[in-house]
Amino acid sequence: MELDNKIIKEIAAIALIVVFGVLVFFAVKPIIFAILWGLIFAYAFMPVYKRILKYFKNDYLSATITLILAFLLIIIPLWFLIPLAVQQIFEVYKLSQSLDIQGLISNLFPTSSPQFITQFSTILNTLVGKLASSVMASLVDLSLNLPLLLVDLFIIAFVFFFTLKDSAKIKEFVKSISPLSKAKEKIVVQQFKDITYSTIFGHFIVGIVQALLAGLGFLIFGVKNALVLTMLAMLLAVLPIVGVFLIWIPIAIYMFISGNVAIAIAFVLYNIIVVSNIDNILLVYIVSKRTTLSPVIALISSIGGLFLFGVIGLILGPLIFAYFIILVDLYRNKNLLELFSEEESGDSKKSESK
Repeated sequence: MELDNKIIKEIAAIALIVVFGVLVFFAVKPIIFAILWGLIFAYAFMPVYKRILKYFKNDYLSATITLILAFLLIIIPLWFLIPLAVQQIFEVYKLSQSLDIQGLISNLFPTSSPQFITQFSTILNTLVGKLASSVMASLVDLSLNLPLLLVDLFIIAFVFFFTLKDSAKIKEFVKSISPLSKAKEKIVVQQFKDITYSTIFGHFIVGIVQALLAGLGFLIFGVKNALVLTMLAMLLAVLPIVGVFLIWIPIAIYMFISGNVAIAIAFVLYNIIVVSNIDNILLVYIVSKRTTLSPVIALISSIGGLFLFGVIGLILGPLIFAYFIILVDLYRNKNLLELFSEEESGDSKKSESK
C-alpha cells in the first residue's frame, strides 16, 4: 500500500521539527536551568505584574517595574547577606575543627559505655569533617565560577522579563499548537495550573517564609551563626514532612544543656506557636482548595529532584510527579485518549444525519 503524498509530507515536516527541536535542546542545554529559574520567577511574580499592568496599561513598562521589584527583593538582600554567610560558614568550619564531640556525647548519654562514646564520637567527627570540607569546596567552586554565575543571572533576568511581557502571546501560541481537544483542554489545563500554583506558592514560597521566621527567632534569641542556620532551614523547610524543627530542636536541647533554661523555653514556644503554624495559616489563604500532592510523594519527588537537578529539583521534582499522576488518573478513567480527539459539533452531527 503506497503512502499518500500528503502523509509523506506531514511525516517529513514532523521529522524536520524533531531534528531541529533536538538541536535547539542541545544548544540551550548549558543554560537550561537558568531558563527554568527565569520561568519559575516569572510565574511567581505574575500576579504582581498583572496588578502593575492594570495600572500602567503598558506591558513593557509593567515588566520593567516588576523586574526592578524582583531585583530589589532578591538580588540586593543577597548582595549584603552572602558575605555575612561566607564569614559565618568559615566560623562554623573553625568551630567544627575544635568541637569536643566526645564531651558532648558524654553529656547527652551519661550512662553509655566508654567504648560506645568513643566509636560514636569517631563517626560524628568523620561526618562533620566531610561535611565541612564539602561546604568549603563548594565555596571555592562558586568563586571560580563567578563569571558563569553572572551570565546565568543575566539569562534569568532576560527570560523573566520577556516571559512577563509576552505572557499573553505565549499563552495564545501554546493554545494554537496544543493537540488537545478544545472540550477537554480547559479541564486539564486547570488541573495543571492548580498543581503548579500549589507547588510553587504552597510548597516552595511558604517554606521559605517559614525558614525566614525561624531565622528571625535565631537572631532574637542570640543563636550563633544564625544566617547559616537560616539557609539550612530554607533547604529543610521546602521538603515535605522534613522541616525546620530539625534545626531548632537541637538548638533548644543545647540551650537546656548549657543552663539557659528560660531562654530555651521561650525559644521553644516561639518555634511551636509561630514557626510551626505559619505554614498552615499561609496555606489556607494561598493554596486553599487547590490540588496538593500526598506528603510522601512530595517528599520522595523533592529529594529525587534535588539529586537529579540540584536546587531547582525541589520544584521540578514535585511538578513532574504531579503531572504524571494527572495523566495516569486520566488514563485510569479512560479519558486520556479523548484529550486528543476533537469532538464533533452539534451542527456537523445534524448535517451528517441528514
